[in-house]
Amino acid sequence: MDTRTATVTRNTQETQITVSIDLDGNGDLKADTGVPFFEHMLDQIARHGQIDISIDAQGDLHIDDHHTVEDVGITLGQAFAKALGDKKGIYRYGHAYVPLDEALSRVVIDFSGRPGLFLNAPFTRATIGRFDTQLVSEFFQGFANHAQATVHIDNLKGDNAHHQVETIFKAFGRALRMAAERDPRMAGRIASTKGSL
Repeated sequence: MDTRTATVTRNTQETQITVSIDLDGNGDLKADTGVPFFEHMLDQIARHGQIDISIDAQGDLHIDDHHTVEDVGITLGQAFAKALGDKKGIYRYGHAYVPLDEALSRVVIDFSGRPGLFLNAPFTRATIGRFDTQLVSEFFQGFANHAQATVHIDNLKGDNAHHQVETIFKAFGRALRMAAERDPRMAGRIASTKGSL
């Protein structure tokens, strides 16, 4: 069976990032971004998506975390697009509800070829430690645009901002796993009446 792996490097004047993924991995993360809370969230994607992810990111953290988080999203999205190839034989759609104590989030993904992020997450705090909660949307916007995916994210309830964000990333990982999984009944075919995604 063919491997579904990819490595992408993105270099700008703000960040230098290399991302490697294995869509059929064991859920292992190796990440060096300089943003500890973000790495904790990336670990949720890897673990719950059963995707091996390696990220080496050097960014202008002396300014803030914005460019690093956004550009990791972009590069991860590019790696997904590369690893999925023509998308033959995948389920295409994925969804998940994930709770964490009082918080509950829902994520729905379609590897449609039509990028779009639709996020509704009323975070109860502006920061978690030093992590700016506005960067959640920046990460997922970068991913959606470059993975060519439609992504709907809703934090349905939650009082603790850490829990709110963590349920989003866990649900995203589980939805990714479902959408990118091989469908044995669609082997060699595209999950679209158009014949392409």
